[in-house]
Amino acid sequence: MPTYNKLVRDRIPFIISSQGKECRTRILDTEEYTEELKVKLNEEVEEYTKADNDQEALEELADMQEVIRALAEAHGSNWVQLENIRVDKAEARGGFKERVYLIDVDDDLE
Repeated sequence: MPTYNKLVRDRIPFIISSQGKECRTRILDTEEYTEELKVKLNEEVEEYTKADNDQEALEELADMQEVIRALAEAHGSNWVQLENIRVDKAEARGGFKERVYLIDVDDDLE
């Protein structure tokens, strides 16, 4: 019997049981949930970096987006508020569309 010990999407236990298998689950407390979401985000980032094509990359980005939505809620916010924060930061500091790569900064100018 494989052991997973990881956060999964809500419908995974139903999908497992619909295949005639049994699984054991438990509901995480708030602190555990936030920590496991962080672990899940790292897992999805790793899967994204290993994607072999655009479709796989987009699917992993969608998984990351789902985890980020859950993290926003775990931090007492929501997707709209998170998007507003993103927009404010983009207006103040820019985005990444221009592909600027900072090499170094000479701070000894007088």
